[in-house]
Amino acid sequence: MVNRSMRHYVKTLPLVVMAMVLATEAQTSQAQFEPIARRDNASMMKLVQPVTQKIAGSVVQVYSGDRPVALGTIVAEDGFILTKRSELSGDPIRVRLNDGQLLPARVAAVRRSNDLAMLRVEGDLTLQPAEFTGEVPAVASFVISVGRKSKPIGLGVIGAKPRRISHQGRLGVVLQDDRTGRAMVRGVFPDSGAEAAGLKEGDLIVAINGRAERSRLGVIETLRGMFPGESVRLTITRNDATTMDVDASIRDLKVMQESESDARVNGPRNVRLSGFDQVMQHDTVLDPDECGGPLMDTKGNVIGINIARAGRVVSYALPASLILPEMISMLAEARAGSR
Repeated sequence: MVNRSMRHYVKTLPLVVMAMVLATEAQTSQAQFEPIARRDNASMMKLVQPVTQKIAGSVVQVYSGDRPVALGTIVAEDGFILTKRSELSGDPIRVRLNDGQLLPARVAAVRRSNDLAMLRVEGDLTLQPAEFTGEVPAVASFVISVGRKSKPIGLGVIGAKPRRISHQGRLGVVLQDDRTGRAMVRGVFPDSGAEAAGLKEGDLIVAINGRAERSRLGVIETLRGMFPGESVRLTITRNDATTMDVDASIRDLKVMQESESDARVNGPRNVRLSGFDQVMQHDTVLDPDECGGPLMDTKGNVIGINIARAGRVVSYALPASLILPEMISMLAEARAGSR
């Protein structure tokens, strides 16, 4: 038998539930009008700015043609700067220093395997180089990305241990042997460099970058050595009558395979998202032209260089342990070439 107090509880239960629903709706409605606190909000960026000032003057903006394409990290006081190679798609190359000077520069050395270019600034000047440390922060550690005026442009978290990222560069064709064993195009992928270059089914690829190719396997092997963001000159024969040269870009397979909705979610990314000997992955949201600049830990150590915006919340940085030997060999090569 239900007592009096229990009958009262059952009778008022709908009112209690309704009150809870109304309270929840009120909280939700209020939340819709309140700004969501971001990890990299203005207050947090101001808080970490004293850390980034430790490399004041060591970051530049790199221009290729008339547009900014990357950041650069000064590595030697006599005018040498490391940046992201695959973004340097046009001349002239110029760099804007911390103080606003815009100076001409040239590519003095490259390392295709990790998408690095060493720039040499023309002119009689003394720059302030960044100093790298070999320490790799633990997973879940905070890291700071730095812009041209040595101000923080993003605060992120290390999401995985350093690892190799195999390259996914593809021309975007399906090949088969013709009657003599040469590489004949059987199909062309949409949104590929091959499609943009105008390749058609039935075309024969007879040379790559001026080097004759006499077999399908030879063409495949040569193309495997091409990284995303690189351009390749193809000599093709069409209908056994017309021979022509076309320039095609190597594109990242994942980008070619994604849908329009995937592209909208991921946002703008670098043309080269893969093909690195070792990367640190962090979740800082960077613009493509903000790669090439230094990555710091919260102690103020320069632990690497941002090398790719690879996804919505996926950015890659080359660690200092990889940068240092590459930098030393590139400086030696560049200085020897300028004598």
